[in-house]
Amino acid sequence: MSEASFYDRVGGEPTFRKLVDEFYAGVANDPVMRPMYPEADLGPANDRLRLFLMQYWGGPGTYSQERGHPRLRMRHAPFKVGPVERDAWLAHMRAAVDSLNLAPDLEQELWAYLERAAYFMVNTMD
Repeated sequence: MSEASFYDRVGGEPTFRKLVDEFYAGVANDPVMRPMYPEADLGPANDRLRLFLMQYWGGPGTYSQERGHPRLRMRHAPFKVGPVERDAWLAHMRAAVDSLNLAPDLEQELWAYLERAAYFMVNTMD
């Protein structure tokens, strides 16, 4: 019998929907982060991040079906992502992760990935 995916262990789509909704609630009024989203409506960005995270953690493969390979660095290359942007992203994601009230081991696994991803996206030291 195979072990349940992380996606299933944290509660599936409702958990990832809450995570991403909380994240974008913070981004919406952030002077560092909001300009990185030229769309007036953050809904499409919310959908992309939610679908990506769900797929990454063992949920449905909808992200790749709709958008192809994630290619995270390539997709973020047009944006200046320096230490200030990374830290702003992490601050909003930290609040979003905290809102989930996950078991400590699950929270630690999720946060470790998000932190690594944020550092990986840095493309300038400006």
